[in-house]
Amino acid sequence: MDSATRTYTFSQRAQQLTSSAIREILKVTERPEIISFAGGLPSPKGFPVQVIQNAFNRVLETNGMSALQYGPTEGYAPLRAWVANDLKRHGADDVSPDEILIVSGSQQALDMLGKLFIDPGSKVLVEAPSYLGALQSFSMFQPQYEAVPTDAGGLIPESITAERADGARFIYVLPNFQNPTGLTLDLARRQALVQRCAELGLPIVEDDPYGELRYAGSEQPSVLGLGRKAGATVIRLGSFSKVLAPGLRLGYIVAPRPIIAKLVQIKQATDLHTATLTQMAVYETVKDGFLATHLPKVRDLYKEQCGFMLEAMDEHFPSSASWTRPEGGMFIWVTLPEHVDSTQLLAKAIERNVAFVPGEPFYAGGHAKPNTLRLSFVTVSEDKIRQGIAVLGQLLKEVC
Repeated sequence: MDSATRTYTFSQRAQQLTSSAIREILKVTERPEIISFAGGLPSPKGFPVQVIQNAFNRVLETNGMSALQYGPTEGYAPLRAWVANDLKRHGADDVSPDEILIVSGSQQALDMLGKLFIDPGSKVLVEAPSYLGALQSFSMFQPQYEAVPTDAGGLIPESITAERADGARFIYVLPNFQNPTGLTLDLARRQALVQRCAELGLPIVEDDPYGELRYAGSEQPSVLGLGRKAGATVIRLGSFSKVLAPGLRLGYIVAPRPIIAKLVQIKQATDLHTATLTQMAVYETVKDGFLATHLPKVRDLYKEQCGFMLEAMDEHFPSSASWTRPEGGMFIWVTLPEHVDSTQLLAKAIERNVAFVPGEPFYAGGHAKPNTLRLSFVTVSEDKIRQGIAVLGQLLKEVC
């Protein structure tokens, strides 16, 4: 049959899919003249290429047959043990390796949690705004989103009312240097969050891809650690994308054993297991404390980049705009006067060869704020940051 006359019937789930707003913007930013503050990509300057290459070589030389073979769905046992031990630094002292599942990046973890918990119409609580990749992943399963308000301190725990939480499958939060706002929950709010969710019987999904990228302020204990002490159910997602390299596609889920057992069944039906060779090479990389010497260099790099952007914004942005000043991570969130639509603003910015991400796609469950936008600073040089922010600042003065 000629392909032009062949008919296809997509599932209802597939038919309601839409493209990522960020991915569509990134197509434009491939033009060399565009200064892009849009992509949420870690800086390649922080990739330990030689160290990772050496790790892969050692694994293949010493244990190549096992590395190239199928492996257990749960993941490489030494890596799971390393993760369990590492979590102690974040206040989670009693995690067992059998409460850990290695996954192919934390984006896969989001997909698996959607499969596990969400039926069509299931209520899911998310921050307003929240990570776009999570909203896309969960939306595959047709939830009913309930937006939890935020302010300058991040998620407001008191807003998790009994009515709002009634029947909800979980609340999804990013407590450290949140994507897109860059905000971090302080200790009081973390404690209030876990206490409230424990009282309501509401599971917490703690997504923490950026937690190791703190370059200012004081480290906060994990929601996982606090939740276990408070009797809350916390499912923690972690990733090696920001501490080593995203191309490794390696992450993990920490959860109570009954949840892990069901997730193992889901993963068996998804991809059998995460790549054995990659798991073994990552373990070879981190097992002797490499991250303790590597991460300070990455933090210094991000701190410098963030400083360049904040300095330029202070100089060029109008007083009618406000923005976050992150203590870590990769993002700055800008709030403009209410009459400014950042999607329309983006079209004008691209005409002047500058790109960013409009804020509206980061909202679910209503109450989107079109007068917001996200800036990312880690992959842009100092000169380009200052040049691009000056251009954007001039545009904002014209429309604000």
